[in-house]
Amino acid sequence: MSTLPEKRLNKYISESGFCSRREADKLIEQKRVTINGKQPELGTKVTPSDTVFVDGKRINASAENKSDRIYIVYHKPIGITCTTERHVKGNIIDAIGHKQRIFPIGRLDKPSEGLIFLTSDGDIVNKILRAENAHDKEYVVTVDKPLSERFVDRMSRGVPILDTVTKPCQVTIQSRFVFKIILTQGLNRQIRRMCEYLGYDVKKLKRTRIMNVQLAGLKPGQWRDLTRDEMAEINAAVVTSNKTAVDNPKPKPKAKINHVTSNTRTRVSKERKKHRS
Repeated sequence: MSTLPEKRLNKYISESGFCSRREADKLIEQKRVTINGKQPELGTKVTPSDTVFVDGKRINASAENKSDRIYIVYHKPIGITCTTERHVKGNIIDAIGHKQRIFPIGRLDKPSEGLIFLTSDGDIVNKILRAENAHDKEYVVTVDKPLSERFVDRMSRGVPILDTVTKPCQVTIQSRFVFKIILTQGLNRQIRRMCEYLGYDVKKLKRTRIMNVQLAGLKPGQWRDLTRDEMAEINAAVVTSNKTAVDNPKPKPKAKINHVTSNTRTRVSKERKKHRS
């Protein structure tokens, strides 16, 4: 029996700085990864003695010294897609044109603009994504009709979308058609779906802050390196969030949650009628 330490393949690839764990899983599913010349399955573990290739390129184990890792903040313009797939027109990697291999942390919809992190450190990608529900993300949103106090109240308390109810959030009206929202979760197209539930269409959406990092000073298409102070705060927030998750594991969902899901369509219809009346 081998006594060498084993590590999940997606983590091994991620820690090498090649991509995030999520992207690594996609590569494995697409049969673009080999271990010792053989194609592995998801969940496969590797040891330091194994030889790992992705698209014919050898992947080396993570180095303890990460001083060469890249951490940047980018003002994503409207129309840019947050994907590392280079064949996709308008992909974020070609848009930035960085000389080193980098990948985005999380996503921002193609029709949206604003702040997004990119890095060459696959390890921190996983840590931030795993802990993202504890971190503030701030957006400025423009909708198609005048805002109301009822809209603010409903958005703030939570809206049923995607078979769940969104977490309470901070919503403040900026002008007749514009509001600011601070989320602590990242469901797919969350803000657009929340607005749609309440009978509003989003005309413009801009992410202006993630945790302690502000978009201010960056024009669309511009990027800069994260500062040492910003990275120190991000790392501290990730450690604190992960520790909290371990100390206070999420309880298993109760059966009554299904009641919300089964009545979602009815509630959507009633809520829309209220806002249209």
